[in-house]
Formats: sequence, C-alpha cells, structure tokens
Amino acid sequence: MKVERIALVLGATGGSGSEIASALLQHGWTVRGLVRDTTRTDLAAGIEWHEGDAMSAHDVAKAARGVGVIVHAVNPPGYRNWDTVVLPMLDNTIAAARENKARIVLPGAVYNFGPDALPLLSESSPQHPLTRKGGIRVQMEKRLEAAATHGVRALILRCGDFFGPRAGNNWFNAMLKPGKKPSSVSYPGKRDLPHAWAYLPDVGKTIALLLERESDLAAFERFHFGGHWVDGNTLMPAIRKAAAHPKLPLRSFPWWFVTLASPFVTMFREVREMRYLWRQPLQLDNRKLVAFLGAEPHTDLDRAVSDTLQGMGCL
Repeated sequence: MKVERIALVLGATGGSGSEIASALLQHGWTVRGLVRDTTRTDLAAGIEWHEGDAMSAHDVAKAARGVGVIVHAVNPPGYRNWDTVVLPMLDNTIAAARENKARIVLPGAVYNFGPDALPLLSESSPQHPLTRKGGIRVQMEKRLEAAATHGVRALILRCGDFFGPRAGNNWFNAMLKPGKKPSSVSYPGKRDLPHAWAYLPDVGKTIALLLERESDLAAFERFHFGGHWVDGNTLMPAIRKAAAHPKLPLRSFPWWFVTLASPFVTMFREVREMRYLWRQPLQLDNRKLVAFLGAEPHTDLDRAVSDTLQGMGCL
C-alpha cells in the first residue's frame, strides 16, 4: 500500500514526539506538528507547525488533512487528568486517521502490564494493570485494535522507561537533578535488578524504519522495543563517566518521601503507583521486531547517557 509521506505528530514538542518527528524528517517525510502557540521561539525547525489543541477534534482534523501517518505521542501535562483527557484525544486521532486513511502510531509503555506479566514481556503478555493509568493504556490499545477492524491501521511500539536528550518527564529526572552538576544518583530499584530503558532517538529511528515497511505491516501491529536492559550497577559507570565523577555516590531512591507527598502531589502519586515495576526484573522481548527489521537501532550506553545528561543540563 502506497502511503502519502506526510506525518502529523501530536506531541511533537514532547519527549517521544520530538524524537519521532526528527527521525521522520531524516527519512524524508514531511512532518507537521500541532501546538497551541505557533509563535513559540523554541519550536523545532523543519516541522510545519499548525496551531491547535489535541483535545479539539476540529483542530486535529484540520492539521491531518492529506497525511498518511498520525503519530499519537501527546500526553496530559504533569500527569494530570488522564481519566478525562487521554481517551478523548485518542478518539480525535482515530477520527482524523479514518478520514485520511492514515496509519496511527502510538509509542507504547509498560504501564499496562501488572506484576503477573513480568519479568519478560512479549507482545501477547496478559495485561492486568494495577493502576488507573495502566488501565487507560489498556483501553487506548483496545480502541486502536477495534478501529483497525474498521479500516484504521495502527502501529504500537511498546518501550521501557524513556531517556534521552529531550525526554521530558522521565526517571532520569528523578534520579538526578536537572540543571545541576550531579552530586549523587538516586536509583529507584535494587541495584542488581535489570530494567528496560528506551533511548528516545533509537525509538524514533525504529518507528521511521517500521513505517518504511508499510506494505509488510498488518492493519494492527504491536512490536516490543528491547532498548537497554541494564541494572543499576551497569548504569552507574556510564553516569559517572558522563559526569566525569568516578566516585559519584549511588543512593537508594526516597520512596518514603514520595509516599508521604503523594496525597498532595499528582506526579508523586503516579510515580508511587509504578513502584512495582522496580521490584523485579523488567525486560521487553524484541524478537518480533528484530525478525522484522533485521536489527534494532541501538546507541551505545555511554553515549546515550552522556547525551541525556547533556540535555538535562547536568554537564
């Protein structure tokens, strides 16, 4: 199937959205972005910026005219209002994709899995989330799968915890203080438990490569991105090297403080709900992805961590 090489990226100013937009531009796509204020001075060059709101069906439909792909990488700011905002935004994307016969791309997460599916997650692992946010993620995927039976193609790339030079809200921001030279690292799990990390530039490249194979994709596709599967003892040398601080201390994450503050701070409440993902190993099985692409884009850990700290203003 021939697809018009124009992509609308919802959330193009965010972590995953900006990297996906960048990768699509590098692969020769025309990329549009939807933003509330097109006069912002920090908007990326090369993107056709359209003024609007992802919560407005009219705005999304207008920006999506003639596109072949809609990347749905938009999330509520500050983890707020997931229950009232997330699904309506996705419905707007589905309606626009149906009108333009476009494929929807969703950067997925692991929040829709409960402890019963760990430690190794495949595309068909059972989804029994413990959290409200995880339940919404499950509903998002179900809506896309249902839409695929009515002519709306969808591609989901599930990933581990994001990090990168433009990652937005992510665990690196919790382990280190953005804008400050590192004085210590607060690791959320046991130091010897490996965890799945997704370097966002690699995620963007993977999505661009998958879209190059549109004719080989099913109407509804799920892939798992392996990324970096490392424990705290492996991650720390990369952070110390990037910070030029060979004795940078590794400390336990202050879960006690998150617990105390969670009734008053929405983000802390959301973080606390995800603690179970740090209590046992977490890995995504990427064999389907590797079989399809031949290899998964993979940046060396030292470089990925250095670029991340540089983007955070820690170097």
